[in-house]
Amino acid sequence: MKVIGINGSARKNGNTAILIRTIFEELNKKGVETELIQLADVDIEPCRACFACRGKDNCVFRKDGFAEVFSKMVEADGIILGSSVYSADVSSRMKALLDRGGVVAATNPGILKHKVGVAVAAVRRAGGMTSVDTMNHFFLNKEMIVIGSTYWNMVYGREIGDVLNDDEGIANMRNLGQNMASIMSKLNS
Repeated sequence: MKVIGINGSARKNGNTAILIRTIFEELNKKGVETELIQLADVDIEPCRACFACRGKDNCVFRKDGFAEVFSKMVEADGIILGSSVYSADVSSRMKALLDRGGVVAATNPGILKHKVGVAVAAVRRAGGMTSVDTMNHFFLNKEMIVIGSTYWNMVYGREIGDVLNDDEGIANMRNLGQNMASIMSKLNS
């Protein structure tokens, strides 16, 4: 089993990456292979709604990194989407991925069906629920299985590493990893 984590933050290895890696620790304990993709390293053009992807598993725009990221989403058994919160929603890089991936998946029904999804947000003040909701809607509209935890899937912090001071939030991330591993194991058996 394999899970990819997609860090939508502009800050590579910042708070959002810390959250994803915390979930990875729990998945790795259960033998799940993990891979982190940092969108700070990937250019993704916005969707142009041309629908040329209909009947294909990819977008016509090949000069950016979308095709590589989306193919890893299709191959994975589970997907973690993580975003820092900007202007009370997901980052622009995450939004571009969700828009492009959403159209490709909508025009190719079932391409992400029954994969396991987890959405997490690194938050300074507000917008965490909106961000998690945006990412969860992507999962739900693609017939994926959304994993929850004991509380909302967000952790508070501003400067890199501050999220580690939110004990309840980090405990929630660990629980998400355990829940994700459990559901994936049950689906795989």
